[in-house]
Amino acid sequence: MNEPRPPPLTAATPPQPGRRPRETLRGPNGVFARPAGDPRSLFGEMLDWVLAPLLFLWPMSLALTWIVAQNIAHKPYDAELERVVQALAAHATAGWVPLIRRPERAEVAAEIERAARTLLQGDEEAQRWYQFLGRRGELLAGDAALAVPSGDPVLSGTVYFRDDVLHDEPVRVAYLWLATSNEDRDNDALVQVAETLVQREGLAIDIIKGVLLPQFLILPLAVVLVWLALSRGFRPLEQLQQRIRQRQSNDLSPIPERDVPEEVAPLVRSINDLLQRLDKSMAIQRQFLADAAHQLKTPLAGLRTQAELAAREIDGGRGDPKSMKHSLRQIAVSSQRAAHMVNQLLSMARADADSTTLRPQWVDLGAIARAVVRDFVPRAMERRIDLGYEGPQDEAGAERPARLMAEPVLLGELVRNLVDNALQYTPSGGMVTARVSLDAAGDVVVLEVEDTGPGITPGERDLVFQPFYRALGTLVDGSGLGLAIVQEVAIRHGATVSIEDVRPRHGDTEDAPGARFTVRLPCGTPEVRGLPNPAGGIAAQTRPPNAPA
Repeated sequence: MNEPRPPPLTAATPPQPGRRPRETLRGPNGVFARPAGDPRSLFGEMLDWVLAPLLFLWPMSLALTWIVAQNIAHKPYDAELERVVQALAAHATAGWVPLIRRPERAEVAAEIERAARTLLQGDEEAQRWYQFLGRRGELLAGDAALAVPSGDPVLSGTVYFRDDVLHDEPVRVAYLWLATSNEDRDNDALVQVAETLVQREGLAIDIIKGVLLPQFLILPLAVVLVWLALSRGFRPLEQLQQRIRQRQSNDLSPIPERDVPEEVAPLVRSINDLLQRLDKSMAIQRQFLADAAHQLKTPLAGLRTQAELAAREIDGGRGDPKSMKHSLRQIAVSSQRAAHMVNQLLSMARADADSTTLRPQWVDLGAIARAVVRDFVPRAMERRIDLGYEGPQDEAGAERPARLMAEPVLLGELVRNLVDNALQYTPSGGMVTARVSLDAAGDVVVLEVEDTGPGITPGERDLVFQPFYRALGTLVDGSGLGLAIVQEVAIRHGATVSIEDVRPRHGDTEDAPGARFTVRLPCGTPEVRGLPNPAGGIAAQTRPPNAPA
């Protein structure tokens, strides 16, 4: 009983749900399907490029060999025909050419036939015909079907060759003009001998066999040798692959280059450079995690201490409302510190995320800064700090938008951490101002956050952007992550961050110089530090919307 056969795989076969799309490749033996996007074989591609020209040139070699073999086969047989024609001509010149002028044609024909039978004896495989024409073109002897050479008679006494057809067979013809009179050179007699090409073709075939039979043995041997040569050439790559595969997951040491081929050495050096950068990045992450764990110990330890203290007071019967309220307040402060630390760690992780996960768009930095300042107003009022915002204005005094291509969440984190840092270091009764402005060309948006705090000394201005670093001599409780987040977000957006004093420093005076953080964010360039455009390009708008038309 015959079972039904499955339908053949064709290019029109729809993809199955949950499976990778497949591309169909048709070959001479049917259909071969492989998943789209599969890596190509370098070994197979090089083998194709080596063998394909070889297989393409081999038929051309056959054709050229056949042409050369035919030319070689013609030479000995043409020489034989030339000898026969010259012998007949010499015999005729010595004996019977003078009879051409006599009226006894029969005697002339008999004499020519006797000489031709003697000279035209040859191989049984080849057939020969001859022809003698008189000075007026009359047939003296031989085959009348043999055509007379076209054109004017050429040099007498010289043998010429041509290819012709006689009795429906291709022949090779040798002919010679004989001068019968020195005064009248236009009336020469003609001697022709024709021969079939059987022997010539047989010799050409023998030459082809002698040349091509070794090629049939050499060609497979060449394919095998090419295969072995490529396999041997790729062996160092396989050994390199095995060395990399046998490595431990935490082994980021450089790959030795001593046994690597010269062509692969640049790739190995690039991999070593990547391993070095990866090792450095992992070391930074390990240090970051260690610092984060250390920083989280303080609020968590405070939570535990206050909770244990409250439990002991309750167990000892001393749990009065005042002490319990104090413990609960300390627990709330510690939990708030821990929550703030966790939020900043999440912001730091978001700023360090791969840029391909970000979604930039045209945003108004002024609107973001106003929203952030509005969120911090209750905290500023609690600490009696004058918190304000200043935005860009046009000639009529109306607020002007400050648009730029950015990731809105990260940009909000940048403004939030700058304002939060300023509020932390500004004493009660101070002032914090967030200011957004545009440069004269309109292709850069400038964010300034200044305060009336103690400021940052020039020697510490580069250190404050490191994670968990806090300026010495301050009693401000913080995590040391805010400015590190600002720096990371600025780098992601191609911006620069600078720090300067608001007021000049005057030695030991008690006036605080304050600090001004200035962030210059490009808005006119469509490419924003590798941030992709969700619309399908780097940016849908190449001209900054802040620039005048």
